[in-house]
Amino acid sequence: MTAQTDTPGSVTTVYQVSGMSCGHCEGAVSGEISGIAGVTSVKAVASTGEVTVVSTAALDAEAVRAAVDEAGFELAGTA
Repeated sequence: MTAQTDTPGSVTTVYQVSGMSCGHCEGAVSGEISGIAGVTSVKAVASTGEVTVVSTAALDAEAVRAAVDEAGFELAGTA
């Protein structure tokens, strides 16, 4: 996971998710992560396995892991 602050009150984090292979996979992961409190934007890219999340504050890694698990994929580590 790579985190950086883009604008005041905004944190961008890039996660590596294994198992995504199509647009449906991207949507499933994005939908679950979007449900985490504070998340303002999610962009999943199946070809790279990267999921970029913009949030109002740093997210709890276990909450992200649980959301990815719920979507049927695995949080592989940092991008």
